[in-house]
Amino acid sequence: MCVVKTSGKLRRRSRYLFTTSILSMAVASVVSTGADAATKSHHPTKARPSSPRAVSQVASKPQRHHTVEGADPESISVSVSRVRSHGPEVAVTRKVMDRFVEGTNPMQILAMTTPGANFTSTDAFGLDTYGNTFYVRGFTQMQIGATLDGIPLGTQGFANNNGVSITQAMIQDDVGGMTMSQGAGALDSFSAQNLGGAMTYTSSDPKDKAGGKISQTFGSYNAYRTYVRADSGILNSTGTKFYASFARTDTDMWKGAGGQSELQADAKIVQPVGEHGKLTGFFGYGNFQQMNYLTLTKNMWRQMGRDTTYLKPDYEKAKQWAYYAQYTSDVPPGYEGKLSNDEIGDYAWDASQVQRTYLSAVTGHFDLSEKIHSDTVAYGNVSSGLYGGTNNFVTSPSYGTPSLQADGSVTGVPMALGMSHADMRRLGFTQKFSYEAPHDNYIESGVWYENSRWIYDSMLYEDGLTTGHNPLSGFKKGTGSTWYNDAYNTNTFQFFLQDRWKIMPGMTLLAGFKSLTQTTHGGTKNDYTDQLAAEGWNTYYRHAASGTLTASGAFLPHFNFDYHFLDHHEIYWDIAENLRAYDYYSQTSSATPWGGLGNSSQSAQSVFDANKKVIKPERTWNYIVGYRYDSRFFSGSADFYHTDYYNRLASITEGSTATAHSAYLNVGRETMNGADAVATIRPFRGLEITNSFSWNDAEYQTSSINYSGRTYSLKGKHQVYYPKFMYKANLNYTWRQAMFNFNVNYVGARPMTYLNDQYVPSYWQANLNLAYNFGKVGFAQNLKATFGITNLFDTNYIGGIYGAASVSGDNNANLFVAAPRQYFGTVSAEF
Repeated sequence: MCVVKTSGKLRRRSRYLFTTSILSMAVASVVSTGADAATKSHHPTKARPSSPRAVSQVASKPQRHHTVEGADPESISVSVSRVRSHGPEVAVTRKVMDRFVEGTNPMQILAMTTPGANFTSTDAFGLDTYGNTFYVRGFTQMQIGATLDGIPLGTQGFANNNGVSITQAMIQDDVGGMTMSQGAGALDSFSAQNLGGAMTYTSSDPKDKAGGKISQTFGSYNAYRTYVRADSGILNSTGTKFYASFARTDTDMWKGAGGQSELQADAKIVQPVGEHGKLTGFFGYGNFQQMNYLTLTKNMWRQMGRDTTYLKPDYEKAKQWAYYAQYTSDVPPGYEGKLSNDEIGDYAWDASQVQRTYLSAVTGHFDLSEKIHSDTVAYGNVSSGLYGGTNNFVTSPSYGTPSLQADGSVTGVPMALGMSHADMRRLGFTQKFSYEAPHDNYIESGVWYENSRWIYDSMLYEDGLTTGHNPLSGFKKGTGSTWYNDAYNTNTFQFFLQDRWKIMPGMTLLAGFKSLTQTTHGGTKNDYTDQLAAEGWNTYYRHAASGTLTASGAFLPHFNFDYHFLDHHEIYWDIAENLRAYDYYSQTSSATPWGGLGNSSQSAQSVFDANKKVIKPERTWNYIVGYRYDSRFFSGSADFYHTDYYNRLASITEGSTATAHSAYLNVGRETMNGADAVATIRPFRGLEITNSFSWNDAEYQTSSINYSGRTYSLKGKHQVYYPKFMYKANLNYTWRQAMFNFNVNYVGARPMTYLNDQYVPSYWQANLNLAYNFGKVGFAQNLKATFGITNLFDTNYIGGIYGAASVSGDNNANLFVAAPRQYFGTVSAEF
């Protein structure tokens, strides 16, 4: 899946968003001039309530406590030393993030430090959006809300069709802290996909003193990463300050041909407005491209080994295998009894992807009075992508009908490049008001509106007779032969109202609700399958469907109780109802109401129209109760949670690439019971040892589903792809300027199919990180050297899983092998 050149239209969009961000900074600067004349003080002030009572009430809110307080006024963190928790929420500080290899995906760090969370990827940095899988208590990154400084990020899955991944929205080094709500999420964290849990990322602020930072990383497989940041310091009497950062990450693929590359840049400006306001402008850019890793069946992994991948650079073998897959039901000589014909078809010449995204936002915080406060976010986000790979089930028509020769060679070209051109645009705003009401009540209310557009055009490009395509150039929009055009337009509106009542010191009760409605109109605009078949492409059915779906919930309540007592003890419970809007992507994708439906004898449109009459959005009730003890030497907690999952929508895939079709079914209810226990001991200064254990029993409850003419019972079957047991251990020791960190994770077996007749094996995985801070050396401050080893014991295991599951059997190539052991060294310094 691949891309290289940006269309003129996208360049105009990117210039528009960049100009928006620059204008926001200019506006902030203009406002600062007026504020300079208006303010009596020549020192920047916090845009926070000034009364002691007001400060106390704001600080008592968990989401604010975890994201704004810290010992260092220049940083945003939760604690100066460790992961901290409050109620059903875990917060990770910048200091904890710095224990891991620089540039590591923040979701990967969350998974290593949060009970009940699991992250796997094909690469050590965790950047491969196609190969990433993130779960928290049974919910994937597609079902968890995510925000950055209040900006809704949408789903955190493979393609940026309704948002942007945190790894492309902001450079990891500039993330000041992050929280993971393991409960039902927060009402004021805007998301249309949230069924349970919410990730909140907070960017670091520009520093008050001018300076900067530079770091350089080198690692296995020719990996290198460069990060540079410049802080302006306070520029004038009104407190204007900004920073700009750049990062570049490059590495060879650890198997197969090609590499992985990401360019990132972001900038942030902060402008106090008088004594009771603040404007912030943010701009982020991400450009990620890579050759993809091959998805496998379990049999392919076991028979062909960890290093099996795409066939590039053996072009003749790629043609031969494509011929066997497309024109026969056999396998090439030597693979009888080893691979199936379907598995031969899964191997191809190559696949690649490129994702480009631009995110800009203007935020404003103002104290409208001593007790009323306003927070506004206006944002724009555009992305483009090229997702492509060799299609073994179509034929490049210029060379005639392929044939197999006696020597095993193939005439003609029984394959072609399938390349999809994708474009996304989001515009939206959020507005929140908070009121410090009498009798220790803190009332908050807010709205979110967003319009998003997603365009997905599928193209075919001929391969050569003796050489394949170049995955990194020559695919401008408008070139190639169009297979189909898809377009979706979505409007989202959300409202929330909540009251946090301080019943007595240490005891708070939150009660509130949200309303959500999202309407998506779209699907197939044009389908040229028959025309391409007449031209000799040997195209097959492409599941064309279009229509409108609305997901709406007028009253989704949320209740939370938190009580701190006897200095070190805390009990809490959390109850909430959530609703998830429908996904969309393309007419051939799985796991959406528009995608992969029907077959050549039953049209996708007829299936969509029938589903529309009965389909309902997914809905959950989440219940959590927990206890926590926290002291200087010991911290421990235990949570029990229960989820009732209604209208569980499941995409079930069967068949080879050429004949594959999906059913998008309501499989009824699912119940989830689980528990997390974590204990941390700090026997002496500098040493911290943490152990956690997680248990999850998520079971489908429906006794009858009809799929492909057969009836199946899923009652009592465990949820696909999620382990029942997980264990984490982390040892961190700091002595003077040295740091040692060792973490190990155990992930239990995961069901691959709805009938649980196939499992991904369990595995252990460990990482080691060492660091030494040399302090001030010459003009450099905090000169630091770090060394990290990922997958320390070189475990060969299945990590990420992408796509819909099968009802049964091991005939669905959707498994990714995780990266082997790799070494990384970094030198960084501040100035």
